[in-house]
Amino acid sequence: MYPTIEQVNAASHEQICRWWRFSKSPGVDAIGRADFEQVLEREAAVMDRIGERLKEFGGFTPEISKHLGWD
Repeated sequence: MYPTIEQVNAASHEQICRWWRFSKSPGVDAIGRADFEQVLEREAAVMDRIGERLKEFGGFTPEISKHLGWD
């Protein structure tokens, strides 16, 4: 489940990196549903904000990347 914009705005650098690395593509869980367009729009806006916050934090650090891993 995607976080809210408010959660993204309040998140730590590490949490932003975690969402960036591990979140599914926007709308993927709504494929085939009647509300696909609404879910896609909402989740794309959240992912855009995650990307903005990631940039504000300066991106991934080697320490955060190592700590998060890839699984």
